[in-house]
Amino acid sequence: MWHRSSQSMSASAAVQTAEETCGGFGVFYSRRENGPYYRWAYEETVSLWRVSRVSPSDFVPKALSNANWKGVPAALQKSMVEHYQE
Repeated sequence: MWHRSSQSMSASAAVQTAEETCGGFGVFYSRRENGPYYRWAYEETVSLWRVSRVSPSDFVPKALSNANWKGVPAALQKSMVEHYQE
């Protein structure tokens, strides 16, 4: 998982973060192996994490930094686990 600007959630998916926020939370990106990137942003009006598939041309993947899984909000962890189990 990446935070845009990963600690693994499982052996096959990574989380990163970016220097952007949505609904007062950081925006997160995930990717499994060489699969597509997904952008996770909190939608405050419905109190849910929304996921959308994004193209690397929509952002700069090199600007992403690894996110510690323990630093990922619990509701987002649950949403990501469910997403990748499907």
